[in-house]
Amino acid sequence: MSELESYSWGETSNPTIVLLHGLSDAGTTWPDAVRRWQGRYHLIAVDLRGHGRSPRFAPDQLTRCYDWWLSDTLDVLSTLDSAPVVVGHSLGGLFALRAAAARPELVRGLVLEDPARPPGATTPDPEFVAMNEAFLDSFADGGRAQRDRMRAESRWAVEEIDERAASKPLVDRAMIHDGLILGDGTWEPVFNGLTVPTLLVAPTDSPMAPDPALITNPLARQVRLDGVGHTVRRDDAPAYHAVVDPFLAAITAGSPAP
Repeated sequence: MSELESYSWGETSNPTIVLLHGLSDAGTTWPDAVRRWQGRYHLIAVDLRGHGRSPRFAPDQLTRCYDWWLSDTLDVLSTLDSAPVVVGHSLGGLFALRAAAARPELVRGLVLEDPARPPGATTPDPEFVAMNEAFLDSFADGGRAQRDRMRAESRWAVEEIDERAASKPLVDRAMIHDGLILGDGTWEPVFNGLTVPTLLVAPTDSPMAPDPALITNPLARQVRLDGVGHTVRRDDAPAYHAVVDPFLAAITAGSPAP
């Protein structure tokens, strides 16, 4: 495995799924999915660089976070005995997508949960940076108010709420301030160039998902769900798993994607 911190669950003889988390989360923020999947799959989650217990970015690396994230993802995948299905949310979905585009032989299939659409900017967006810094600041007390609010207002599993809160103090704040540059803005052509079965799950009104009218690749299927936000899996776990679990079962069994 690479120098990234990693976690694993399930029997190693089962088909492998690699889990890539979103911005400011960690490899530990998949507890509900792990509970559902660990009996059928070998699950591997990583802390992306700058998150969890993985290495921080050195000052001279902050303008090249994109390159490091892609290199790290490819490194993780290249160390496995066989190509896994990669499940990625937001930032993790972006690099699952980019990795499959760059090295399709390393990926058996993709599940992309509202992947982060790069704006194509060459410097961090000040408003996006400020929003993320304020969000992380709200967890300074352990996220008690945030956790109470999510328990009252959301449909998230309690363990998902708690693990998300626990991941926030571990985020590399220099990365948030200076490193949020996500590469060029090419988007729909990347999906059209994929050669592995891909399932994208996103909110109906997602501003980041590719335009369905521009996707001509039969391997790239989109499902849009009502009543969810950017964190689709947590916002409506039954709806997410009703779509994703049959896809995982088919791909890992070598059957055509449903």
